[in-house]
Amino acid sequence: MLDVRRMQVLRAVVTSGSVTAAAANLGYTPSAISQQVAALEKQAGAALLERVGRGVQATEAGRLLTRYADAISRQVAEAETALADLRDGRTGTLAVRYFATAGAALVAPAVARLRERHPGVRVDLRVTDPEDPLPEVRQGRADVAVVVRTRDVPPTGIRMSHLVDDPYRAVLPRNHPLTERRVIDLAELADEPWVDTEGVAGPCHEIVRDACAAAGFSPDFSVASQDYATAQGFVAAGMGIGLMPLMGLRNRHPDVVLRKVRKPEPVRVICAATRDTAPTQPALQGFVEAVREAATD
Repeated sequence: MLDVRRMQVLRAVVTSGSVTAAAANLGYTPSAISQQVAALEKQAGAALLERVGRGVQATEAGRLLTRYADAISRQVAEAETALADLRDGRTGTLAVRYFATAGAALVAPAVARLRERHPGVRVDLRVTDPEDPLPEVRQGRADVAVVVRTRDVPPTGIRMSHLVDDPYRAVLPRNHPLTERRVIDLAELADEPWVDTEGVAGPCHEIVRDACAAAGFSPDFSVASQDYATAQGFVAAGMGIGLMPLMGLRNRHPDVVLRKVRKPEPVRVICAATRDTAPTQPALQGFVEAVREAATD
């Protein structure tokens, strides 16, 4: 295989017109330059330089290798520029995974901010599996996942960075007697029929069940729904009450009323999950900061 560094030495000799000038430009001795060219000629199996007067000029083989050395030099310069752009967050791809209710509330405004600050970065967005949102991060297919922290210890190699706390509210039909109160003890909802807002097992389901268990009861789910908008419709129709996070209640049904709950007040902790071994990326750091900013808007 041809030695790329020796090709650059040949290029210096050809462009300067002499071994002595190339040596001065590169900071080598003329003898070292001659040795490098001789070694390259041995690799190429052809003479690369011929003496003309007091200088040298390239043979046809020498001109061919010089053109390739020029191309390699340009590509290396382009690679250095591209690497600097990537390192400084001016280009690249950021793979983001998120759960459904975080999409409109947090991820969309965060991505808009990121594009203003890092316009050359492409963002790959996908909704995660609510039962296990971390596989793509663990396996390196995603740079970050916006997740609800579970009561379990995060898997080895995953870093959880706190983004925002999302408290739950009791969602009641407009004519429910408890709407006269500003704050409700969670135990007061023990005998009510409940609308299941999750539909599948997962961290949000755990938060509701754990809070109810702490208040001394297990909720009686009479209706199941897989999204908060539909769940509010069931509540408005008088089919039960719900316990839903504020982030999922931004589009509120006109016939439901929200009330704070206590003893306890359930809160879901939203985090950014990244790999411990992931290299520092300005775009990734910028996205996490943008999500935090979106949470305070």
